[in-house]
Amino acid sequence: MCGLLGLLTSGADAPARTEAIAAALRCQRHRGPDESGTWHDDDVVLGFNRLSIIDVAGSHQPLHWDPSGGHTGGGDPREWRYTIAFNGEVYNYLELRAELAELGAEFATEGDTEAVVAAYHHWGPEAVSRLRGMFAFAIWDSEQRTLFVARDPFGIKPLFLSTGPTGVAFASEKKSLLELAPQLGIDSSDELDPAALQHYLILQYVPEPETLHRAIGRVESGTYVTVRPGETPVATRYFHPQFISLPSHAPASPQAEAIVHAEITEVIRDSVAKHMRADVTVGAFLSGGIDSTAIAALAKEHNPDLITFTTGFEREGYSEVDVAAESAAAIGVKHVVRTVKPDEMMEALPLITWYLDDPVADPALVPLWFIAREARQHVKVVLSGEGADELFGGYTIYREPLSLAPFEKVPGALRPLLGRASRRLPEGMRGKDLLRRGSLDLEERYYGNARIFRDDQLHSILRQYDPRVSHTDVTAAHYAESEKWDPVARMQHVDLFTWLRGDILVKADKMTMANSLELRVPFLDPEVFRVASALPLSQKITGGSNGTTKYALRGALASIVPAHVLNRRKLGFPVPIRHWLRDEMYSWARDIIRDSGAGHLVDLPAVQAMLDAHREGPVDHSRRIWTLLVFLIWYGVFVERRIRVDVPEPTYPVQI
Repeated sequence: MCGLLGLLTSGADAPARTEAIAAALRCQRHRGPDESGTWHDDDVVLGFNRLSIIDVAGSHQPLHWDPSGGHTGGGDPREWRYTIAFNGEVYNYLELRAELAELGAEFATEGDTEAVVAAYHHWGPEAVSRLRGMFAFAIWDSEQRTLFVARDPFGIKPLFLSTGPTGVAFASEKKSLLELAPQLGIDSSDELDPAALQHYLILQYVPEPETLHRAIGRVESGTYVTVRPGETPVATRYFHPQFISLPSHAPASPQAEAIVHAEITEVIRDSVAKHMRADVTVGAFLSGGIDSTAIAALAKEHNPDLITFTTGFEREGYSEVDVAAESAAAIGVKHVVRTVKPDEMMEALPLITWYLDDPVADPALVPLWFIAREARQHVKVVLSGEGADELFGGYTIYREPLSLAPFEKVPGALRPLLGRASRRLPEGMRGKDLLRRGSLDLEERYYGNARIFRDDQLHSILRQYDPRVSHTDVTAAHYAESEKWDPVARMQHVDLFTWLRGDILVKADKMTMANSLELRVPFLDPEVFRVASALPLSQKITGGSNGTTKYALRGALASIVPAHVLNRRKLGFPVPIRHWLRDEMYSWARDIIRDSGAGHLVDLPAVQAMLDAHREGPVDHSRRIWTLLVFLIWYGVFVERRIRVDVPEPTYPVQI
C-alpha cells in the first residue's frame, strides 16, 4: 500500500522544497495511483501516493492528528501536533484503536493510520513493537520538532534514507531520492559503491543497509530512526529475533506433536484472518507448494469467492501450473493462469529493473511481475506464502549440516586439505562443491540461499575486485548473535537478515507495487514468528540429510491443504534461463554485453566468454550470467541513462 517521500531540512526552508517533493513523487506513482498529496511546515515536507485499501473514502494522507481532538480534517494543519505518512497495513488496528480509546484517544477515520500515530503519542517509540503488520512510516512531531521514521520487523516494506548538507530525505523508492539529490546538496548521487557491487555479485542482491549508490542507504528492517533539523539521524533496532535453539533430534511424542501442530494452525489461521481485513477485493497467489496453498485455503474461509493466481512456462519441469490448478480445484476457488514466454521476459526486463531501484538477479521476479499485472485486473490485494521457509525450516539447504556432519569429524588442521583437493577437480564435477564446503566452517560457507560468484570467480570478472570485501561483512554480526544456537537456527537467523529481506521481500514488494497491487504475507507476523521460533530442530528438519523440511508446519497443515501438495518438493517459480541463454536469449544477452558502458567495472570480454562457454556446455553458468546481465541493464538505466524505459501510467480503478 502506498509510497511515501519526505525531506527534513536543516535551514527551515521546507516551503521552497515542496515542488521538488511533488515532482519526485511522480517516480513512485505506481505505488499509489489513487491519491497524491504533499504537506509542509517550516522544517519538513511530506509527500504521499496512496493506494486505498482500508477506509477508502477517508484516511487521506499526509494525515494530521492531535491528542486533544483526533483528526478532523478542518482548521490549519500546522496547528496539529502530529503529521504522518504511512505505507503499509496494521492488521491489529481495530484492537489497537479500542485500547487507545480507553486511554482517551479520539479518532475521526475508520482506518489504521490514526491508530499508528495515536500509538506513537501514547507509547512513544515502543509503539512499533505493538504493530502486527507491514509498514514504513514517518511521523513529524511539531511540538518536539522531531521526525520519527520506522520500518516493520521483517522488512516487508522498503524505506530508503539519504543525508546531505541541507537535510535528510527518506522514501519508499530510491529513484525518488535520486531525484532529490540536489535538494540535499549531494553532487555525486550516481557514484557507485564498489563494495556494494561486489556483495551483489556474491549474493544476487545488494544487502541492507547498502544500495549501489553511495549517497543512499536503507533503514534496516526492525529499526526506527529519530532526527531533528540540522542533526544526524540516530537509528535504533527494536526487533531482535531469536530462535530458541533446542537441537534434540529425538522424536516428540504424538501427544506433544499434536499440541505443537494445533498451536501452529491456530496462529496461522488468526494471522490470515487479520490479513483479510480490507475494504477492497483480496485474492491470493498460488504455486504448487504447501505455503501458498495453505494461505489460499484459509483465505477462502473468509472470502468464498476468492480468486487465485499462478504463473509458469511452456517448458516441462519449469511450471507448477498444473499442480496449482489441481490445488485450486481442491479448495474450490476460481483460478487464473498467466504463462510467460522468453521474448516477453527480454522485452520487460529493463522496465522491471527500473521498478527494482537496485538490481536483484532472481529470475523468478520476472514471472512475478507478469502475474501481478494479471492479478491487478481482478483484485487490489493478494496474499502470498513468503516467509514460511525461513520461519519453519523449509529450505533444502537447511539439511546441509546433517549431510556435512562426517566432515566435522575431520581434524581442523586437515580440513583445509579437502578444500585444496576440491580445487584440483574439474569444474562441474559431481562432489566438487560438497568437498569444498565440507572443508569450511558454517560461518564461512553459508551466506544465504543464493551463492553466485565465489572469490576466485570474482577476481576474474570484476575490474575493481577487492579481496577485503567478503560475504562475512554481511553475515558476521548475525552469526555472532547466534553463536550458541544449533546450525539450522543459525542459518535461519542469517536468512532473516539477508536472503529474506534482500531478495524475497524486495521482489515481492517491487513487482506487485509496480502494478499497484498490495501483497500481504501472513507467515511474516510477529505472533507466527513467536510460535515458529520456539520449535526444536527435530520439528523443522527430520529424517537425516534427505529428510523432511518444515516438519511441524506440514503436520499442522495436514487438515488444511490437499494431500497432493502436503509433502511435495518445493519448486516455487523456477525460470528456464539455463536453456534460454543457450538458445532464445543468447543473441539478446550478447547484445547487452556488447552495448554496455560498464567495461571499467566488469570485464565484458570475460562475460561474453562465459556466455559462449555456457552455450557450448556442459558447465552451467546461467545464474552468474543472469546476475551480470541484470547489473548491466541496471547500469544502462540508472547510470548511463542509455536504456530508456517507457513507464506506463497507472490506469487501474480506485476500488475493485
